[in-house]
Amino acid sequence: MDICDLLGIEYPIFQGGMAHVAKAPLVAAVSEAGGLGIIGGAGMKPEELREEIRKVKRLTSKPFGVNLMLLMGYIEDQIKVVIEEGVPVVTTGAGSPAPFLKELKEHGVKVFPLVGSASLAVRMERMGVDGVVVEGKESGGHIGHVSTLPLLTATLQKIKKVPVIVAGGIGVPEAAQAMKVLGAAGIQMGTRFVASEEAPVSDTYREIVLKANERSTVEVGYRFRHGMRLYKNALARKLLDAEMKGDEKLFEQLARGTLRRAVEDGDPDGGMYMIGQSAGSIWDIKPVAEIIKDFAKVLK
Repeated sequence: MDICDLLGIEYPIFQGGMAHVAKAPLVAAVSEAGGLGIIGGAGMKPEELREEIRKVKRLTSKPFGVNLMLLMGYIEDQIKVVIEEGVPVVTTGAGSPAPFLKELKEHGVKVFPLVGSASLAVRMERMGVDGVVVEGKESGGHIGHVSTLPLLTATLQKIKKVPVIVAGGIGVPEAAQAMKVLGAAGIQMGTRFVASEEAPVSDTYREIVLKANERSTVEVGYRFRHGMRLYKNALARKLLDAEMKGDEKLFEQLARGTLRRAVEDGDPDGGMYMIGQSAGSIWDIKPVAEIIKDFAKVLK
């Protein structure tokens, strides 16, 4: 089935569930423009998530989703909130949706796990998910080990029953068009939406996206099983140094609270700016509706 028909959206464009960034103003704007806005549920306590869902509902009547990190201590309560609030789509990361899949699907929730390998995508398909989001390591934030192109092509050779959405390195319509030609059912973008008028981020965050080139990010945390792509600022260099020394405790201390410091405070040196390599192709701040319109032209 076509992804738009499956989810009741106009264009096959997902907005990444970025923690502290993917909140009601951005999520509702993406959904209103015809894409699928997705709340970043990571770090939200259950009642915070409920309130954010209700904020989105007040801003749009169109479909939207919630991204859940499955290893969070209160994930069962978050799942309960999603079901009670009638959220139509869930994307998942950091764990397997297997313990919650039956309950979610019984309540009509479409489930799209984020995967970093073709073999994991195959396991998810066999499990009965509604689709998968393959996320290459060009993405900002938490990443795996495989680049977008080989990940997508390997997955498409093995996945035949469910739609495959692709994320990582997509910052311009031409990149989205290439993914469509390869066979992706749709795209997911994060960094491009950070550079939007509606994104609830500090001016510094937007400025960093605009001034970054394709070499302005760095991969950290693999040694501690938490690979991330970050803007290469003073904090990122300190994290790299702690990783090289094998000091996981220091790494965690340095990272704690720094994403909020980027999103809300705009601390250029001490904030954690989770941007992808696609920042090198993003040169302007636009309303979400214009961004969606630009990409929709090549994805119809």
